[in-house]
Amino acid sequence: MSTNRTIALLGGGQLGRMFIENALRYPVRVDALDPDKSAPCADLATRFNTGDLYDEAAILCHAADADVVGIEIEHVSVAALERLQAQGKRVIPSPGVLRTIQDKGLQKQFYMDHGIPTAPFVLVDTREELHHHADLLPGFLKLRTGGYDGKGVMPIRSVEDIAGAFDGPCVLERHTDVAMELAVIVVRDEAGHQVTYDPVEMVFDPRYNLVDHLRAPARIPDRTANASRELAARVAEAFDAPGIYAVELFLTTTGELLVNETAPRAHNSGHHTIEACNSSQFDQLLRVYMGWPLGDTSLRSHAAMINLVGEDGRGTPQLDGADTVLALPAAYPHLYGKKETRTGRKMGHVTVLAPSHDELDKAIGTVKAHCRVVPARPLTIE
Repeated sequence: MSTNRTIALLGGGQLGRMFIENALRYPVRVDALDPDKSAPCADLATRFNTGDLYDEAAILCHAADADVVGIEIEHVSVAALERLQAQGKRVIPSPGVLRTIQDKGLQKQFYMDHGIPTAPFVLVDTREELHHHADLLPGFLKLRTGGYDGKGVMPIRSVEDIAGAFDGPCVLERHTDVAMELAVIVVRDEAGHQVTYDPVEMVFDPRYNLVDHLRAPARIPDRTANASRELAARVAEAFDAPGIYAVELFLTTTGELLVNETAPRAHNSGHHTIEACNSSQFDQLLRVYMGWPLGDTSLRSHAAMINLVGEDGRGTPQLDGADTVLALPAAYPHLYGKKETRTGRKMGHVTVLAPSHDELDKAIGTVKAHCRVVPARPLTIE
């Protein structure tokens, strides 16, 4: 086993925190960079630096002594990653992959160029151009860059909505009749070996356009599950670079599978793997960074992950209902260590395991009925 390696992580949020929690079991060092001095990784990283993730100089300084450079958020300087790669450092995801995924227009074009099914779309540079594409309405308008967690996406139901649309480079995508939203995580190593996790079923909260909860395995026929894994594997093969790929899919009402988008990092749709799988998404990512063999993705139990989202304004976070949740036979709360809760902000999650879908439904219902993150007191502004 390779030892005494340093991983420079760009981003210090909850994904980085869960990655470090796993990495602490191994002889590796993880340094994290984030603009927020109180980010979730601040107390766990071997070394924590504050800096802008688009500041090329700050990134180069942060990763100067690193053997491996990784990300936990896509919004980082690709130019800095290219320079680090030129210095001989192992950069995952590759700068080329990240450049494509950062731009939703390039990403959609990538799918078309590689024969990967996706919803019909057109690229526009201005709001006025939308009038020329009324044939794609109703649809969704997505900012090409900068969007995350449902931000940067808006419905355009008819030409009357165009007046309030984003004005700038966007993707206009035709509305798809979706029976279910799925996600499949694929892990690819340097030699091109790939493993996939079971498809998960995602249920969204319409208030925040975020995942409310997910369940694994998805309640779909075996042939659909196999096709989902095969399609996600094709996406990773097309990118042809080591890393972890969270591939989000639409299962249409006619049974067609379409790729929505891909994240080249650990992802909300894989949090359940910490307790439900032999090797979690975070363990797999470490294995890829270090050049170790890929792990086993087998699902050991029915599992669900319920997001804990901040409610009722801003303040110091307080978890209500923990006693009820911990009384469940197999429940695993994860709090992200964020110092401030805000309405709609991801504050943690609860994973529950159960022997059947019926038992899983009961556990999901208990968590949703009793577990909340609320402000305990107003936040003191220094």
